[in-house]
Amino acid sequence: MRTTLDLDEKLIRQLMDVTAAKTKTEAIHQAAAEMIRRKKLDQLKSLSGTIHLDLDWKRLEAVELQHQSTLKRRRHGHR
Repeated sequence: MRTTLDLDEKLIRQLMDVTAAKTKTEAIHQAAAEMIRRKKLDQLKSLSGTIHLDLDWKRLEAVELQHQSTLKRRRHGHR
């Protein structure tokens, strides 16, 4: 999509230098992608501590081992 923007030339040159982009378009794309990535990370960080999982890993492990044992017996023709 073509868009006309009035951008600070010095700022764009700095952006091209730090991103090692060969074109202004590439530099803008990289900057936009990075901004989106950071905002998504911020949203994930804001969820920290808001979800409580009450998991008993020992019980879950026992259930998984039992399940694996059942599958193994079935593979060998036992029920």
